Amino acid sequence: MDTSPTTVTAAPTSAEISRRRRTAGAAALAAAVEWYDYFIFGIAAALVLGDQFFPSASPVAGVLAAFATFAVGFIARPFGGVIAGHFGDKHGRKPMLVLALTVMGLATTAIGLLPSYQTIGILAPVLLVLLRILQGIAVGAQWGGAMLMATEYAPPGKRGLYGSLVQLGVPIGVVTANLAFLVSGSAAGGAFASWGWRLPFLVGVLVMLLAWYIHARVEETPEFREAEERLAAQEKAQQTGRSPLREILRNHRRTVLLAGGSFTVNTAAFYIMITGVLDYTTRELGMNRSSVLGVSLLVSCFQLLMIPAAAALSDKIGRIRVYEIGAVGLLVWAVPMFLLIDTGSLLGLAVATFVCSVFLSIMYGPQAALFAELFSAEMRYTGASLGYQLAAVLGGGLAPFVMVLLLEGTGTSMSVSGYIIALALIALASIAVLKRRAKEEADASG
Repeated sequence: MDTSPTTVTAAPTSAEISRRRRTAGAAALAAAVEWYDYFIFGIAAALVLGDQFFPSASPVAGVLAAFATFAVGFIARPFGGVIAGHFGDKHGRKPMLVLALTVMGLATTAIGLLPSYQTIGILAPVLLVLLRILQGIAVGAQWGGAMLMATEYAPPGKRGLYGSLVQLGVPIGVVTANLAFLVSGSAAGGAFASWGWRLPFLVGVLVMLLAWYIHARVEETPEFREAEERLAAQEKAQQTGRSPLREILRNHRRTVLLAGGSFTVNTAAFYIMITGVLDYTTRELGMNRSSVLGVSLLVSCFQLLMIPAAAALSDKIGRIRVYEIGAVGLLVWAVPMFLLIDTGSLLGLAVATFVCSVFLSIMYGPQAALFAELFSAEMRYTGASLGYQLAAVLGGGLAPFVMVLLLEGTGTSMSVSGYIIALALIALASIAVLKRRAKEEADASG
């Protein structure tokens, strides 16, 4: 586990400070626009994609098909993480981040222009799935690049806080995605189902402008440059090439699995909250779509404050300690959350998701720095991306789909609470092992 501070001078010049802030800002903005593009698909899956691309006599079957397509993006994310991680550890963080942004912008815009099933038949859902796969590859590639651009440029003692700037991309993406659907639904009126839902996707073309800016104005991180010089010397001496992926799979599989196990409950609970609950409250409980989206928007705004606060706390008292508090909170809150949601009231929904978002933020704030510190700079992009995307597949991608199946199979939301509790127990077990390993390494070095 690498816990060394970032390599920066003790007294940075004004140019270095400006470069650090520009890099962190660009990384945060890249994460925000990527997650916006990614989340609008989840909202559309809950509201309209089932009817547009998977016509069926059963509304439940249509929603399941849409959520299955949503999950396909998560299955593709590890491939993006592996590809970008391999080349990002060999050739730099920046080029992989630029490529991820470009692919995401193209795929998202194409979804907004895609004809429906009624227009081109079976080709419509096939193309939708392929474009969702591209979205998944892009976001899988993006997270590691953006996170490392921020954390590897962080000043001493602030790696957690700088990493949280990238983590803020998630609530910013949720807020802007919900706003986009609220605005498009209002503007389109009765035409929302036919063309209004497409408007949020067309914003994806702007992502490519950000990709160009990062390519032209942002520099590679100092930690990667130093690692690159060390590895170049080693390879020259040994006359061999290196494979970060092979090194991770050969010697660090357990660390990747522990990272994924520790984070699965967070990503599952998050997607249940923003996507599964949206479908459940509007379709099963008969709540107003705009009101539910409004609650989700307000809760996500609160996370903009909580995530950096939790990350800053982790800089002072330790990543794992803060991370563990969040996991315990999700375990305890799983049952009360759905008891409140089942009241069918906006107040119950607001309280349920607000408290859940507190515990999610407590985990998510320090998570970027924690994962970065699990691996050395030479294999950090690959290792951190694999751990994160493994959790995304097992938790986030399947969570809304599993939620619908559990609700239909059991007839009670307590089954969804049980699902969250099981994942929280896995997280706590993984965290316990990581904590023990950190203590052993600290004892050995001290």
